[in-house]
Amino acid sequence: MSTATTTTPADAEAARAQALRELILRAEQAMVAKRFNEAAGICQDVLEATPDHPPALALLGGIIGHRGDVTRGVAMLERAIGRDRSVAAWFSNLSGLYRMQYRLEEATAAAREAVRLQPQAPRFLVNLGKSLIDQGERDEALTAFLMALAREPANAEAHLAIGQILLARGEWRPGWLEYEWRNQLEQAKGMLPPMTAPAWNGMRLPAGRILLVGDQGYGDTIQFCRFIPAVAERCQEVVLGCSPDLAPLLAKLPGVAQCHSRWNEIPPHAVHCLLSSLPHLLEITEATIPARVPYLAADAGDVALWQARLAGQRGPRVGIAWAGRPTHPNDRRRSLALADLAAIGQIPDLTFVSLQKIVPDRDKPALAGILPGLVDHTDLLTDFAQTAALIANLDLVVTVDTAVAHLAGALGKTVWVMLADPADWRWMLGRTDTAWYPTMRFFRQPRPGDWASVADAVARALAALPR
Repeated sequence: MSTATTTTPADAEAARAQALRELILRAEQAMVAKRFNEAAGICQDVLEATPDHPPALALLGGIIGHRGDVTRGVAMLERAIGRDRSVAAWFSNLSGLYRMQYRLEEATAAAREAVRLQPQAPRFLVNLGKSLIDQGERDEALTAFLMALAREPANAEAHLAIGQILLARGEWRPGWLEYEWRNQLEQAKGMLPPMTAPAWNGMRLPAGRILLVGDQGYGDTIQFCRFIPAVAERCQEVVLGCSPDLAPLLAKLPGVAQCHSRWNEIPPHAVHCLLSSLPHLLEITEATIPARVPYLAADAGDVALWQARLAGQRGPRVGIAWAGRPTHPNDRRRSLALADLAAIGQIPDLTFVSLQKIVPDRDKPALAGILPGLVDHTDLLTDFAQTAALIANLDLVVTVDTAVAHLAGALGKTVWVMLADPADWRWMLGRTDTAWYPTMRFFRQPRPGDWASVADAVARALAALPR
């Protein structure tokens, strides 16, 4: 005699719930492995069957938001939280997207709720600290970062954030100490191959060779290469490893014996050091920054070629760059849209010269209207040596916080830098000048996201230039 198995509605609902949990788990695992397309696809499948499933909404909202559709991502996370307010990670992710929209009070409120729900999680305290920095509340941000370290002493994000606050305030010694934690960030691991020599500690090596590595972006390398002559005084020979775009320019820097762009070309060496670690090892303060400019120089022959290319251009020549490298983690904030330059483009009797190597697609249709008569030879800017030669023929450079700003400053050219709020740590707080580059002047956002005020201030300064 057989016994029939009866499936009750409760059993069916339990099986369905279990299947949804398994799908969401798969999506979360795909997210951790950075398989974002797979994670998004799973979430979309779930939402087709269950349109308001909170975990699927929250996961997909986070993916969509960080891919650039911030408005849609926010809406999905808000829907998820509206149905379930118990998940700290959703509030923290929503805070991050609010920050992208400059909804700063809402970002901080969401970050606080994440911490309230899960007070022992360091990552939520770190995100709260970042939100507080956006609002100018650096003291409270420091408290949040220190609380994160109390729970996880080796949290690299918290250490680095503390270092950046301290450096911005001019607390150099503890700031450089904390800044060294940048190398422990997840995104920094694996960026360099295994080193074959120990890290340099600043000691003198009169019979030893040192390898210096340009380990960060173009701008950082240009900023910190000024310390190479000081290293050359302590070590017998300096070998510099840097990108091929920078090598033609930096190879001529005093103190550089060899310059290479391929790891297999690097000769044997006694020690190595990251360029960005030199301020810490050399115990740099504002008073001891080697700020004599120029410390980089364009090739005389290249300068003459660019002089010929720009011949006949009337009025002060103003080099301009409004957007940085799109892959930079802070590019959304530091770059502005071409439309924001409308007030600048209306200033008469100026020759604008493009230093914008890559024009964002969104800006191409408006280029002729916003910057009429723009001189554009950027197709000839094959490396930074050529960019340096072009800048040498300009009267002024106007740029956002990107490598062009560092290069112009290192060449001793007058350069006006349009800064976001909050600005990068190296430009400190509230200043219009910097000890790093004596010829640099800042135009700062009065509030986060306000590029219009910056453009208006630059336009007034341009209008006042002698003709």
